[in-house]
Amino acid sequence: MPHGQHLQWDSQALWHELVPLLPGLSVEVLASVDSTNTYLLERARHSSGRRHEDSQPCLLVAEMQTQGRGRQGRTWHASPRRSLTFSLALPLDPASWSGLSLAVGMALADALDPPDGNAPPRVGLKWPNDLWLMDAPGRGRKLGGILIETLAVGERRMAVIGIGLNVLPQEAGAELSTGFACLQELQPQIDAPRALRQVAAPLVRALKRFEQQGFAPLAAAYGRRDLLLGQPVTTTYPGVPQGVAEGVDEQGALRVRNDGLHTLVSGEVSVRPRTD
Repeated sequence: MPHGQHLQWDSQALWHELVPLLPGLSVEVLASVDSTNTYLLERARHSSGRRHEDSQPCLLVAEMQTQGRGRQGRTWHASPRRSLTFSLALPLDPASWSGLSLAVGMALADALDPPDGNAPPRVGLKWPNDLWLMDAPGRGRKLGGILIETLAVGERRMAVIGIGLNVLPQEAGAELSTGFACLQELQPQIDAPRALRQVAAPLVRALKRFEQQGFAPLAAAYGRRDLLLGQPVTTTYPGVPQGVAEGVDEQGALRVRNDGLHTLVSGEVSVRPRTD
């Protein structure tokens, strides 16, 4: 697609589908922005409750991100118009935030790769916030990522859910150290607007369920897509340099067994499948 050609997002139709789920929602599409998460966080931060609309739900899509961000300060690389990059900001008040990134990942995976009986899933989840295209048990290539940030706006806490998905093959030089996968491998006719329409409503519904129920009801189902389950892993946590991943608990913490069973929470560690 030529760089000057914009995608057809049909944001009005998307708004009509989502606003019954999120009253007050706005849907915005930008040709370019540094980071959709940063944009929405700054908008909410500067409002400080003075502008009512800045604490309302907003789905912000960017055709190009110039400074996309991943977890732990990493850079998120996305080729213009070949990736789907968007953020959803909304007030959220769960009893516990633990496991939110896993719940988001499950919603995205189920929307893009619906469960098919006993057939193994093609989209797997790498704890705590990545989507991978599964090539074999415990092995795959990175398909997308999730970045969740929150801030207080007046008396409410806003959650900003950032999503990056590889949709089409990337331009030269955009390969990932984890291997590159794109949605076109699953759905040959897909583009970024179609991908957004597939995941937007399931994402909103998942966030509303999480607010009411937390992660616990999803813990068992998570195992079906758990890329690390039963795999040898290495971690950056000093007490658990390596072990075997044994799934997640009801709070979304990763269980790793070496000389005992340890639970590792999001933010403490970086976990990768061992390649030896």
